[in-house]
Amino acid sequence: MLDGVAAGASLAERLIHADGALLVWEKPSGLLSVPAKPPGPADCLEARVRAAVPEALLVHRLDRDTSGVMVFARTRLAQRHLGWQFERRQVAKAYVARVAGAVRGEAGRIALPLACDWPNRPRQMVCHDRGRPAVTDWRVLAREGGATRLELRPLTGRSHQLRVHLAAIGHPILGDPFYGDPGAADRLQLHAARIGFRHPDGGAWVAFAAPVTF
Repeated sequence: MLDGVAAGASLAERLIHADGALLVWEKPSGLLSVPAKPPGPADCLEARVRAAVPEALLVHRLDRDTSGVMVFARTRLAQRHLGWQFERRQVAKAYVARVAGAVRGEAGRIALPLACDWPNRPRQMVCHDRGRPAVTDWRVLAREGGATRLELRPLTGRSHQLRVHLAAIGHPILGDPFYGDPGAADRLQLHAARIGFRHPDGGAWVAFAAPVTF
């Protein structure tokens, strides 16, 4: 156990991995990754982690309503190493989502460029004129009546990418307040289930997972 983590039992229970270079936590749905711009809330996973482990450094983010695996670095060198992997798309990420309707086929790829919907930000939108390339691979995990459970593998890292892509093909993620019907589930049914990358200390491939709770 890390020094100081025991002070917050719920935070300690969500610790997945800790070593001299990395901290891996499970972020709950509904908690920001980083503080909101004032006057928004300051409570977030970053603040909670740093209260327990002051040297913790942010590496990446998840949307507020997305749960799952989130990685922090413990040194500046580790942060730079991990950031380099994210920038070069060398990080393997897998999400699980429950989406509305019966998705046709068993697997596929969504390649639709995305841009900020400025009048309605932070919403994003498909835009073939000024959008940046965005690619998501998907495969069916289960069919559940009026919903489909998918594994999603984003090959790019655009804001709201998975949510916009699924809505664009007519299968919004259940419980999505921006791109679907927020009343369709008690929370956004999107979970960062697994992440893999080269460890910044030595370069060995490592992977971490958090169980899906919906």
